[in-house]
Amino acid sequence: MHPLVRQMEYAVRGALPIRAEALSKQLLTDKNLGFERVVFCNIGNPQQLNQKPITFFRQVASLCENPELLKPSNRETLLKLYPADAIARAELLLKHIGSVGAYSHSKGIHHIRENVAKFIEKRDGYAADPESIFLTQGASAGVHTVIQILTQNNNSGFLIPIPQYPLYSATLSLVDATQVPYYLNESKDWGLDVKDLKKAVDEARAKGADMRALVIINPGNPTGQCLTEQNMREIIDFCHTERLVLLADEVYQTNIYKPDSRPFHSFKKVLCSMGEKYKDQELFSFHSISKGMIGECGRRGGYLECVNIDEKVMDQLYKIASVSLCPNVQGQILVDLMTNPPVEGDASYDQYKGEVDAIYQSLVRRSSKLADCFNSLEGMSTNAAEGAMYLFPKLTLPQKAIDAAKEKGMAPDTFYCMAMLEATGVCVIPGSGFGQEPNTWHFRSTFLPEEHLFDTFCTDLKKFHGNFMAKYKD
Repeated sequence: MHPLVRQMEYAVRGALPIRAEALSKQLLTDKNLGFERVVFCNIGNPQQLNQKPITFFRQVASLCENPELLKPSNRETLLKLYPADAIARAELLLKHIGSVGAYSHSKGIHHIRENVAKFIEKRDGYAADPESIFLTQGASAGVHTVIQILTQNNNSGFLIPIPQYPLYSATLSLVDATQVPYYLNESKDWGLDVKDLKKAVDEARAKGADMRALVIINPGNPTGQCLTEQNMREIIDFCHTERLVLLADEVYQTNIYKPDSRPFHSFKKVLCSMGEKYKDQELFSFHSISKGMIGECGRRGGYLECVNIDEKVMDQLYKIASVSLCPNVQGQILVDLMTNPPVEGDASYDQYKGEVDAIYQSLVRRSSKLADCFNSLEGMSTNAAEGAMYLFPKLTLPQKAIDAAKEKGMAPDTFYCMAMLEATGVCVIPGSGFGQEPNTWHFRSTFLPEEHLFDTFCTDLKKFHGNFMAKYKD
């Protein structure tokens, strides 16, 4: 096996989730574990934790899967089961798709890319070109492709945030590129200081790194922060000055919980607003159907927009996309629905808006409730979530717990998280899986468990934490 594969790590599917799966299976025959079910808070997977799918999206998708229902002879019966706008949307999509079982264009279905371009233009106020948009198997596939094409050799350097979503470190390990970390500032709501970026770039170049790109996750994963527009301008100027390509992971752009003080701005919008000086600044941005209020993770849909990218590079991206033939068509359909949902006046609008609003308001409440729970615990503190689906609390652990972790060959936060899993059935991911400041300990938890379970959820966590701290008290 190639050594790069063995070296690659991906914490959100690592040792803790493997143990959680084993406990979940054990619960089928053993009801004496001290908890009724395993709660998978290790990954932003809303529908695994029973978030309801958006009805309109599923209606259209089902009709595309079974076009026999759309025959004129079935229309009277069909209208009793499906709203007229869902039927019309499915017919329009199938007109451009043909069969969902057929390969599409390697960039994705052109009609859907046109709708994505319209969505981007409406969001940002600046034009988007369908030919600069690739539909992808979730945002992850787009990230992997861009990193692959930017990597020339093992000196190719990429700035990645710490803490970071381990997709980036795993992909860079797999292509044998150089990871150049920059630290987010926990004491300033996980803010980003351009001075830290400059220091990281200068030190990496002094060691021989050929710096290629800067990765920004906004809103942040695992930290949940949302960048200010001024900070984004500073980042774009930094990339332009240092000749770095900007990779903007914006999959949580609708998961914004403080819209008045920290609204979402896309890097495309901010870049375009900065004038002629920055007209050649290269930007790749990523979006996904897996997050937001949609949570269609299993369908694997997303898109990649290329801004100010040379045509010869675009040709190479197209070639790489062609190797996989095409992104899955079911995921492409959901991208179309995400970027072009029902609007006021449509038969499905009221239900669609009601479902989306209910999910959003519940996420706001759950994020606040879990933050209050963590902040009430001895030796634990967390910043409130400005966006995304996670909290990243800081742990101050007794020395006895740190020593016990060392005896077991574990990082202290991994030791704590494994103890939490065994006691409560709650699976979270230790901060060491995302990177963190040396000698600090964290973990990432989603706030996706069903809202009616939250009182029990928080009570169980408080009980476990109290017992843990008492057991290892110095």
